[in-house]
Formats: sequence, C-alpha cells, structure tokens
Amino acid sequence: MEERNELYPVFLKVNKLNILIVGGGNVGHEKLHFLLKSSPNANVEVVAKEFLPETEALAKKHGLKITKSRYKKRQLKKRHVVIAATNDEKLNRRIYTHAKKRYLLANIADTPDLCDFYMGGIVNKGHVKIAISTNGKSPTTAKRLRQFFEEVIPDNINQMVENLNEYRSTIKGDFDEKVNQMNKITESLKAKKVSND
Repeated sequence: MEERNELYPVFLKVNKLNILIVGGGNVGHEKLHFLLKSSPNANVEVVAKEFLPETEALAKKHGLKITKSRYKKRQLKKRHVVIAATNDEKLNRRIYTHAKKRYLLANIADTPDLCDFYMGGIVNKGHVKIAISTNGKSPTTAKRLRQFFEEVIPDNINQMVENLNEYRSTIKGDFDEKVNQMNKITESLKAKKVSND
C-alpha cells in the first residue's frame, strides 16, 4: 500500500497565539524568518544564550521580544506553540517532553518524529495563501512547488477574491443556495480562463 501524507493543513492566526522559539543560531533564525515572512504580526518570543545579529535585527524590526538566557521550562507558561531550534539534541528533546506535558504544539527542528506540525512551503498572493507539505520528506520539493505556484497564480488573484467576497454578500437564500451560486460563478471564471489560453 502506498504511503500517505496524513497531515491535516490548518492556517493558524499566529498573531493571536503565544509562540516560543528556542535557539538563536541559523536554524532558529530560519524558523523566525519564515514565520514572519508569512505572518509579520506573529506573537513570538525567541530565547537563546546568543543570537545572530540578523536575528536581533529581525526581532527589532517586528517588535518581538528576545530573551538572552538559557532555556527554562517555566518559559513555556502561557504558550500555545514551541519551536526548538538549538544545536543541542538533548535540549531539543527535553523541550519536546516539557511541551507535551503542557499539551503544547511542538516543532523540533530536523527531528520529524518529534514534530506535531511542519513549517512547509508557503505561497502568498494577497488573500490567497497555499501551504505545501511533503510530509517532512523533501523541503526542496516543497520549495520548487512554491516557486511553480508563485509563477502560475495570476497577480490579480486578490482582486478576484475581493470581487467574489462582495458578490457573496449580495446572494440571498440558505447556505446550500449560496454555495451553488458561488460554484456557478467560479466555474464560469475557470471556463473563461481556459478559453483565453
């Protein structure tokens, strides 16, 4: 039987969650950078004994708290998500154990077995956001797919989303009727696009 990707994609409102990143090196910087690239108003604190200058600059630019200290389990208090990105495997595992005792979602860098979620490739064009996962198997494939979608999604997609949202608010009837009407109009947009090619 073919192996499946069992992940369920969700879009988190990270500006309303309390996120802790432990690690101030390259991996911690990468996690912070991609989180803020997708969600510039994310509510994040980064903890590490030392930080890369670019991590400090990124945190300052976004008004984030950085704490120069060793990790302590009390730093998990009132958190929703923790990302462990240190170069100390034992510490990363300890953070995971502490997170699980508190029912927190955890991402332990470069350790798929200790991840409740992955930070996949993201395509972002206005209101349209597509997340790409390879089930932790190939970040390079996710990157190439992201580049592909960035090229093929039209730049005016945001205007189409706005127009459809406006139209949706004018539709009368129950939920099923509204869904049917939205399906009809979006099908015609697809047909127009195909006929123009």
